[in-house]
Amino acid sequence: MKISSVIGRIVNLLKRKPKLHFIHVGKTGGSAIAFALKGHAHKYNYHIKFHDHKTKLTDIPAGEKFFFCVRDPIDRFVSGFYSRQRQGRPRYNSPWRKEEKAAFSKFKTSNELALALSSTDETYKAEAEYAMNTIAHVKSSYWDWFIEESYLKKRVPDILYICNQHKLKEDFNELKVLLGLPDHLELPEKDSTAAHRNPGGLDRALAAQARLNLESWYDAEYYFLNLIKEIQSRN
Repeated sequence: MKISSVIGRIVNLLKRKPKLHFIHVGKTGGSAIAFALKGHAHKYNYHIKFHDHKTKLTDIPAGEKFFFCVRDPIDRFVSGFYSRQRQGRPRYNSPWRKEEKAAFSKFKTSNELALALSSTDETYKAEAEYAMNTIAHVKSSYWDWFIEESYLKKRVPDILYICNQHKLKEDFNELKVLLGLPDHLELPEKDSTAAHRNPGGLDRALAAQARLNLESWYDAEYYFLNLIKEIQSRN
């Protein structure tokens, strides 16, 4: 092999950008992030790979960087409930499974479902628990993506950044700096379809008891978020 060819290959290797994976946890603002970044996925500091909801941390090779978004579990529940109630439309069209159809025939609002978790009517309570375990997004857990605490801790060196949905714009600006993206790049704040946001006018209100029920139901989710806070405080 010619020396010039060898040198050329070495130069190409040095120019190759490291991979960066986006783990898309449902209903955490990930669609807005992906929409804003996809046109720039190969242009800056990293070669960004966008994954669907099925991709878990174990699917990403150790040593390769990743980032993701988180959101308060109760807010995520409300968003997920209404997203599935409208079957993902208008951005997507994901028909109900028969279990979801049964759930939405029984519970019309997120508050109804959350309150039913503490109902004294055992049949109604069982129907609520069944709905919580069958409605997509509502039933999903952060641990579906990040497996278990010990494994997540092993992968901490691979975490590039963690966005929080409640301050997504601020976090996105920090992420842009890490990725070497231009200042003018923005989230699709005015485009609800691109951001896959629920439309306005929905009844998002939750009674105090509904919130207590959800805090108990999502205990493992709050444990995950506390772990994330601990990880962020050390980095």
